[in-house]
Amino acid sequence: MCRLLLLVVLSLSVPLQGGAFQKPPSQVQVARQFLLAVLAGNYSAAYGFLAPEISAAVPLARFQAAAEPLYRQGQQRQRTIDLYKLGYRISDNATTRSFVAFMFRSDTLAARPQVQLDVTFRDSTARQILSFGLVPAPQAAK
Repeated sequence: MCRLLLLVVLSLSVPLQGGAFQKPPSQVQVARQFLLAVLAGNYSAAYGFLAPEISAAVPLARFQAAAEPLYRQGQQRQRTIDLYKLGYRISDNATTRSFVAFMFRSDTLAARPQVQLDVTFRDSTARQILSFGLVPAPQAAK
């Protein structure tokens, strides 16, 4: 009995190998990995980041067609992206969605990016993507 107790205590005090308690990636990390996959044309990898209800409703071919404008922008502007902003959007019906927006590094010196690459999550704890797209920068008033 004493040996069993000692064995249990020792097994609990030994750190687990292989990172069993690794922290899950943040929304910023997930959004970045998703966008980098799209910008590289790796649509099947990017598709894997979608929320299950989205991937169930949107076949890979339709996802690829929707992601193509982001890919083309990456080909024109280079694929390097930087975090631009993150926060919450509140819709007219009071639904709150967490979002992460990136810009192309080629826009870094501009007053504002020409476009932002937008990724939306269900809430602050979600790690699966609900929507994505290109958001054109607002035009300056003349």
